[in-house]
Amino acid sequence: MTTIFASKAYLPDGWASDVEITVDDGEFSSVVVDTGPSRHAELVDIVIPGVPNAHSHAFQRALVGRTESRSPADKDNFWSWRTQMYELANWLGSDDVCDIATELYREMLSAGYTSVAEFHYLHRETDGEMHDEAMFEALLEAANTAGIRMTYVPVLYERAGFDDAEPLEHQQRFVMTCDEYLDHFAAAQDKAEGLVSVGLGVHSLRAVTPTSLQRVAAVANEVDCPMHIHIAEQIAEVEQCVEAYGMRPVEWLLENVDVKPNWCLVHATHMTAEETVALAESEAVACICPTTEANLGDGLFPLAEYLQAGGQIAIGSDSHVSVDPFEELRWLEYGQRLVTRTRNVAAIHDEHTGAALFDAAVSGGAQVCECAEIAEGEPADLVVLQTEEGKLAGHGEDTLLDALVFGGYPTPIDGVMTDGEWREDDE
Repeated sequence: MTTIFASKAYLPDGWASDVEITVDDGEFSSVVVDTGPSRHAELVDIVIPGVPNAHSHAFQRALVGRTESRSPADKDNFWSWRTQMYELANWLGSDDVCDIATELYREMLSAGYTSVAEFHYLHRETDGEMHDEAMFEALLEAANTAGIRMTYVPVLYERAGFDDAEPLEHQQRFVMTCDEYLDHFAAAQDKAEGLVSVGLGVHSLRAVTPTSLQRVAAVANEVDCPMHIHIAEQIAEVEQCVEAYGMRPVEWLLENVDVKPNWCLVHATHMTAEETVALAESEAVACICPTTEANLGDGLFPLAEYLQAGGQIAIGSDSHVSVDPFEELRWLEYGQRLVTRTRNVAAIHDEHTGAALFDAAVSGGAQVCECAEIAEGEPADLVVLQTEEGKLAGHGEDTLLDALVFGGYPTPIDGVMTDGEWREDDE
């Protein structure tokens, strides 16, 4: 059993002072406010819940910094980046994926992420075979070794595009039939252990047939697990969807599939006003990945309109050009400020923008991947901050989260716990 005494803690109802937190068997067994420390309590400054990272492609961390040179044709965009990503994907084996993911997950923990949804479509080994779920087992080992809480989201990938029944040569390692995919989901559920649980996902509308999407969605809704999909990330994808289906991607999805609060629509960058409101009303989560979307030149999510309609958001580090939840939140707001030439855009339901962004990312992320709040009976995951010096010094309850999000670097993280264990960023 571990006992922690915090001068302040960010609990489900907000800030509390003089909080003693008892951890037993990987859970918070008690949370007592306005008290004094027990004799053997560990004394810390501030504790907050960890941020869920709702969208990760772990293997892409190895690509960072390798795509930042202008092509001879001067036509660098998402699609030219994707070609380079395919080259990396087709070089990596399961041992490589395990090594990359282990180090990445340690980075995430040291930055304040305590859970991650791993959106994984690199299913086959370099020889094109599944080899008894070797890729999944690599991620399982990485998560448990690093100590991060992971929702493994295996991804169905069937075709190259809306009108391309056959996948391209460099997509072969991603591909399964729908039957193979559902068998893989069941096998992953059986093998998942430790900090790992399993969700469902399809890559995108362009990469799966409507029939397969509806089959996978029905399973997700039946077993009530998270259901993830890339959608409307690129204008070209929107145009192709309109040509193939006569509707825009988010519009088509909401009209043809039973989208529920367990759904995570990743990016959803290019929506009409009507789609934006409809997505908000569905109670699904839009997962926004600001640093990756900026790096790829995707565009800006319609944040103000979506939040005004009651929409739920999460954040993800996606391709991992940044592994810092507070940078994602900062640039989510800054992108909106640049395009609207106003300030405090996200502070629609909260006077303070940093608090509004933090609360939204934690609550929305909890809908679509495993994560915990600091409350009795919850998994014992938390982040310790120190305020003696640096960007949090002198801040009280009203502005602590604002300073955390907008204060830049370094982030004053003094410790991270998951499953009742203190985690180190290096071993």
